Amino acid sequence: MDLINAITLKYLYNLKALGVDYIDILESKQSDDSLPDDIDDLRELVDSCFLCELCQTRAKTVFGEGSLSSDIMFIGEAPGAMEDYSGRPFVGRAGTLLTKMIERVLNISRSDVYIANVIKCRPPENRIPTPTEATTCKPYLLKQIEIIEPKVIVALGATAYHHLTESSAKISHVRGKVFDFNGIYLIPTFHPSYLLRNEKAKVLAYQDLLTIKRVLCEF
Repeated sequence: MDLINAITLKYLYNLKALGVDYIDILESKQSDDSLPDDIDDLRELVDSCFLCELCQTRAKTVFGEGSLSSDIMFIGEAPGAMEDYSGRPFVGRAGTLLTKMIERVLNISRSDVYIANVIKCRPPENRIPTPTEATTCKPYLLKQIEIIEPKVIVALGATAYHHLTESSAKISHVRGKVFDFNGIYLIPTFHPSYLLRNEKAKVLAYQDLLTIKRVLCEF
C-alpha cells in the first residue's frame, strides 16, 4: 500500500467512525506522496496515525530515538509491552541486552545510535506483524532512514530483515553478511529477544557485531 492509498484508508476510517457504512469510490486529491523531511513533523504524523487496526489496541506509538547524525541505525520488528507503555524502543529485557551489545562490543553509547522498529505500534500479544501492517508502516521507516542517513543499518531479526529487503531468506543464513540497501550497508543479526531465549546464539551475534564494528571503522 503506498502513501496515497494509506491516506485514502485513513479517510475511510474517519467516515466509519462517524457511522458511515458505505461510500462511493473516492478519487484521491493527494498528488504529493512525500512525508515530512523534519523528524519532529514525522513523529507527530506517526503519533496521530490510525491507518491500520493496531491503532485500536496501542497505548502509545513507538517512533524511535537516538542521534539524528548517527552512522548506524538499529531496526527491530515491533514494540513490545514495555515499549508500548513507555513510547520508547527497546526498553525491556531485550532492550537491556541491545544496550550492552552496543556499548560493550561496539564501544558506542546507546544515545549515539538511532533505534527504531519496522512497526510503530505493538501488535497484540506480541505477535508477528501482518504484511499489511508492515507495508502500511514502512513509509515512515524509510523516511526515518532518509532523514538520518546512516552508513550502516543493523536489521535485528528475521522480520526486520524480511520487510526491509523483501527477502524470505532465513536469518540464520544471512546473519553477519553485508548487503547493499540503497547505498547503505545492511547487516542482519539475531533479535535480542531471540538471544535471551537461545544463549548459544550469543556467540554468533558477537561475531556479527565484530563485522559491524569493522564496517563502521571504514568511515
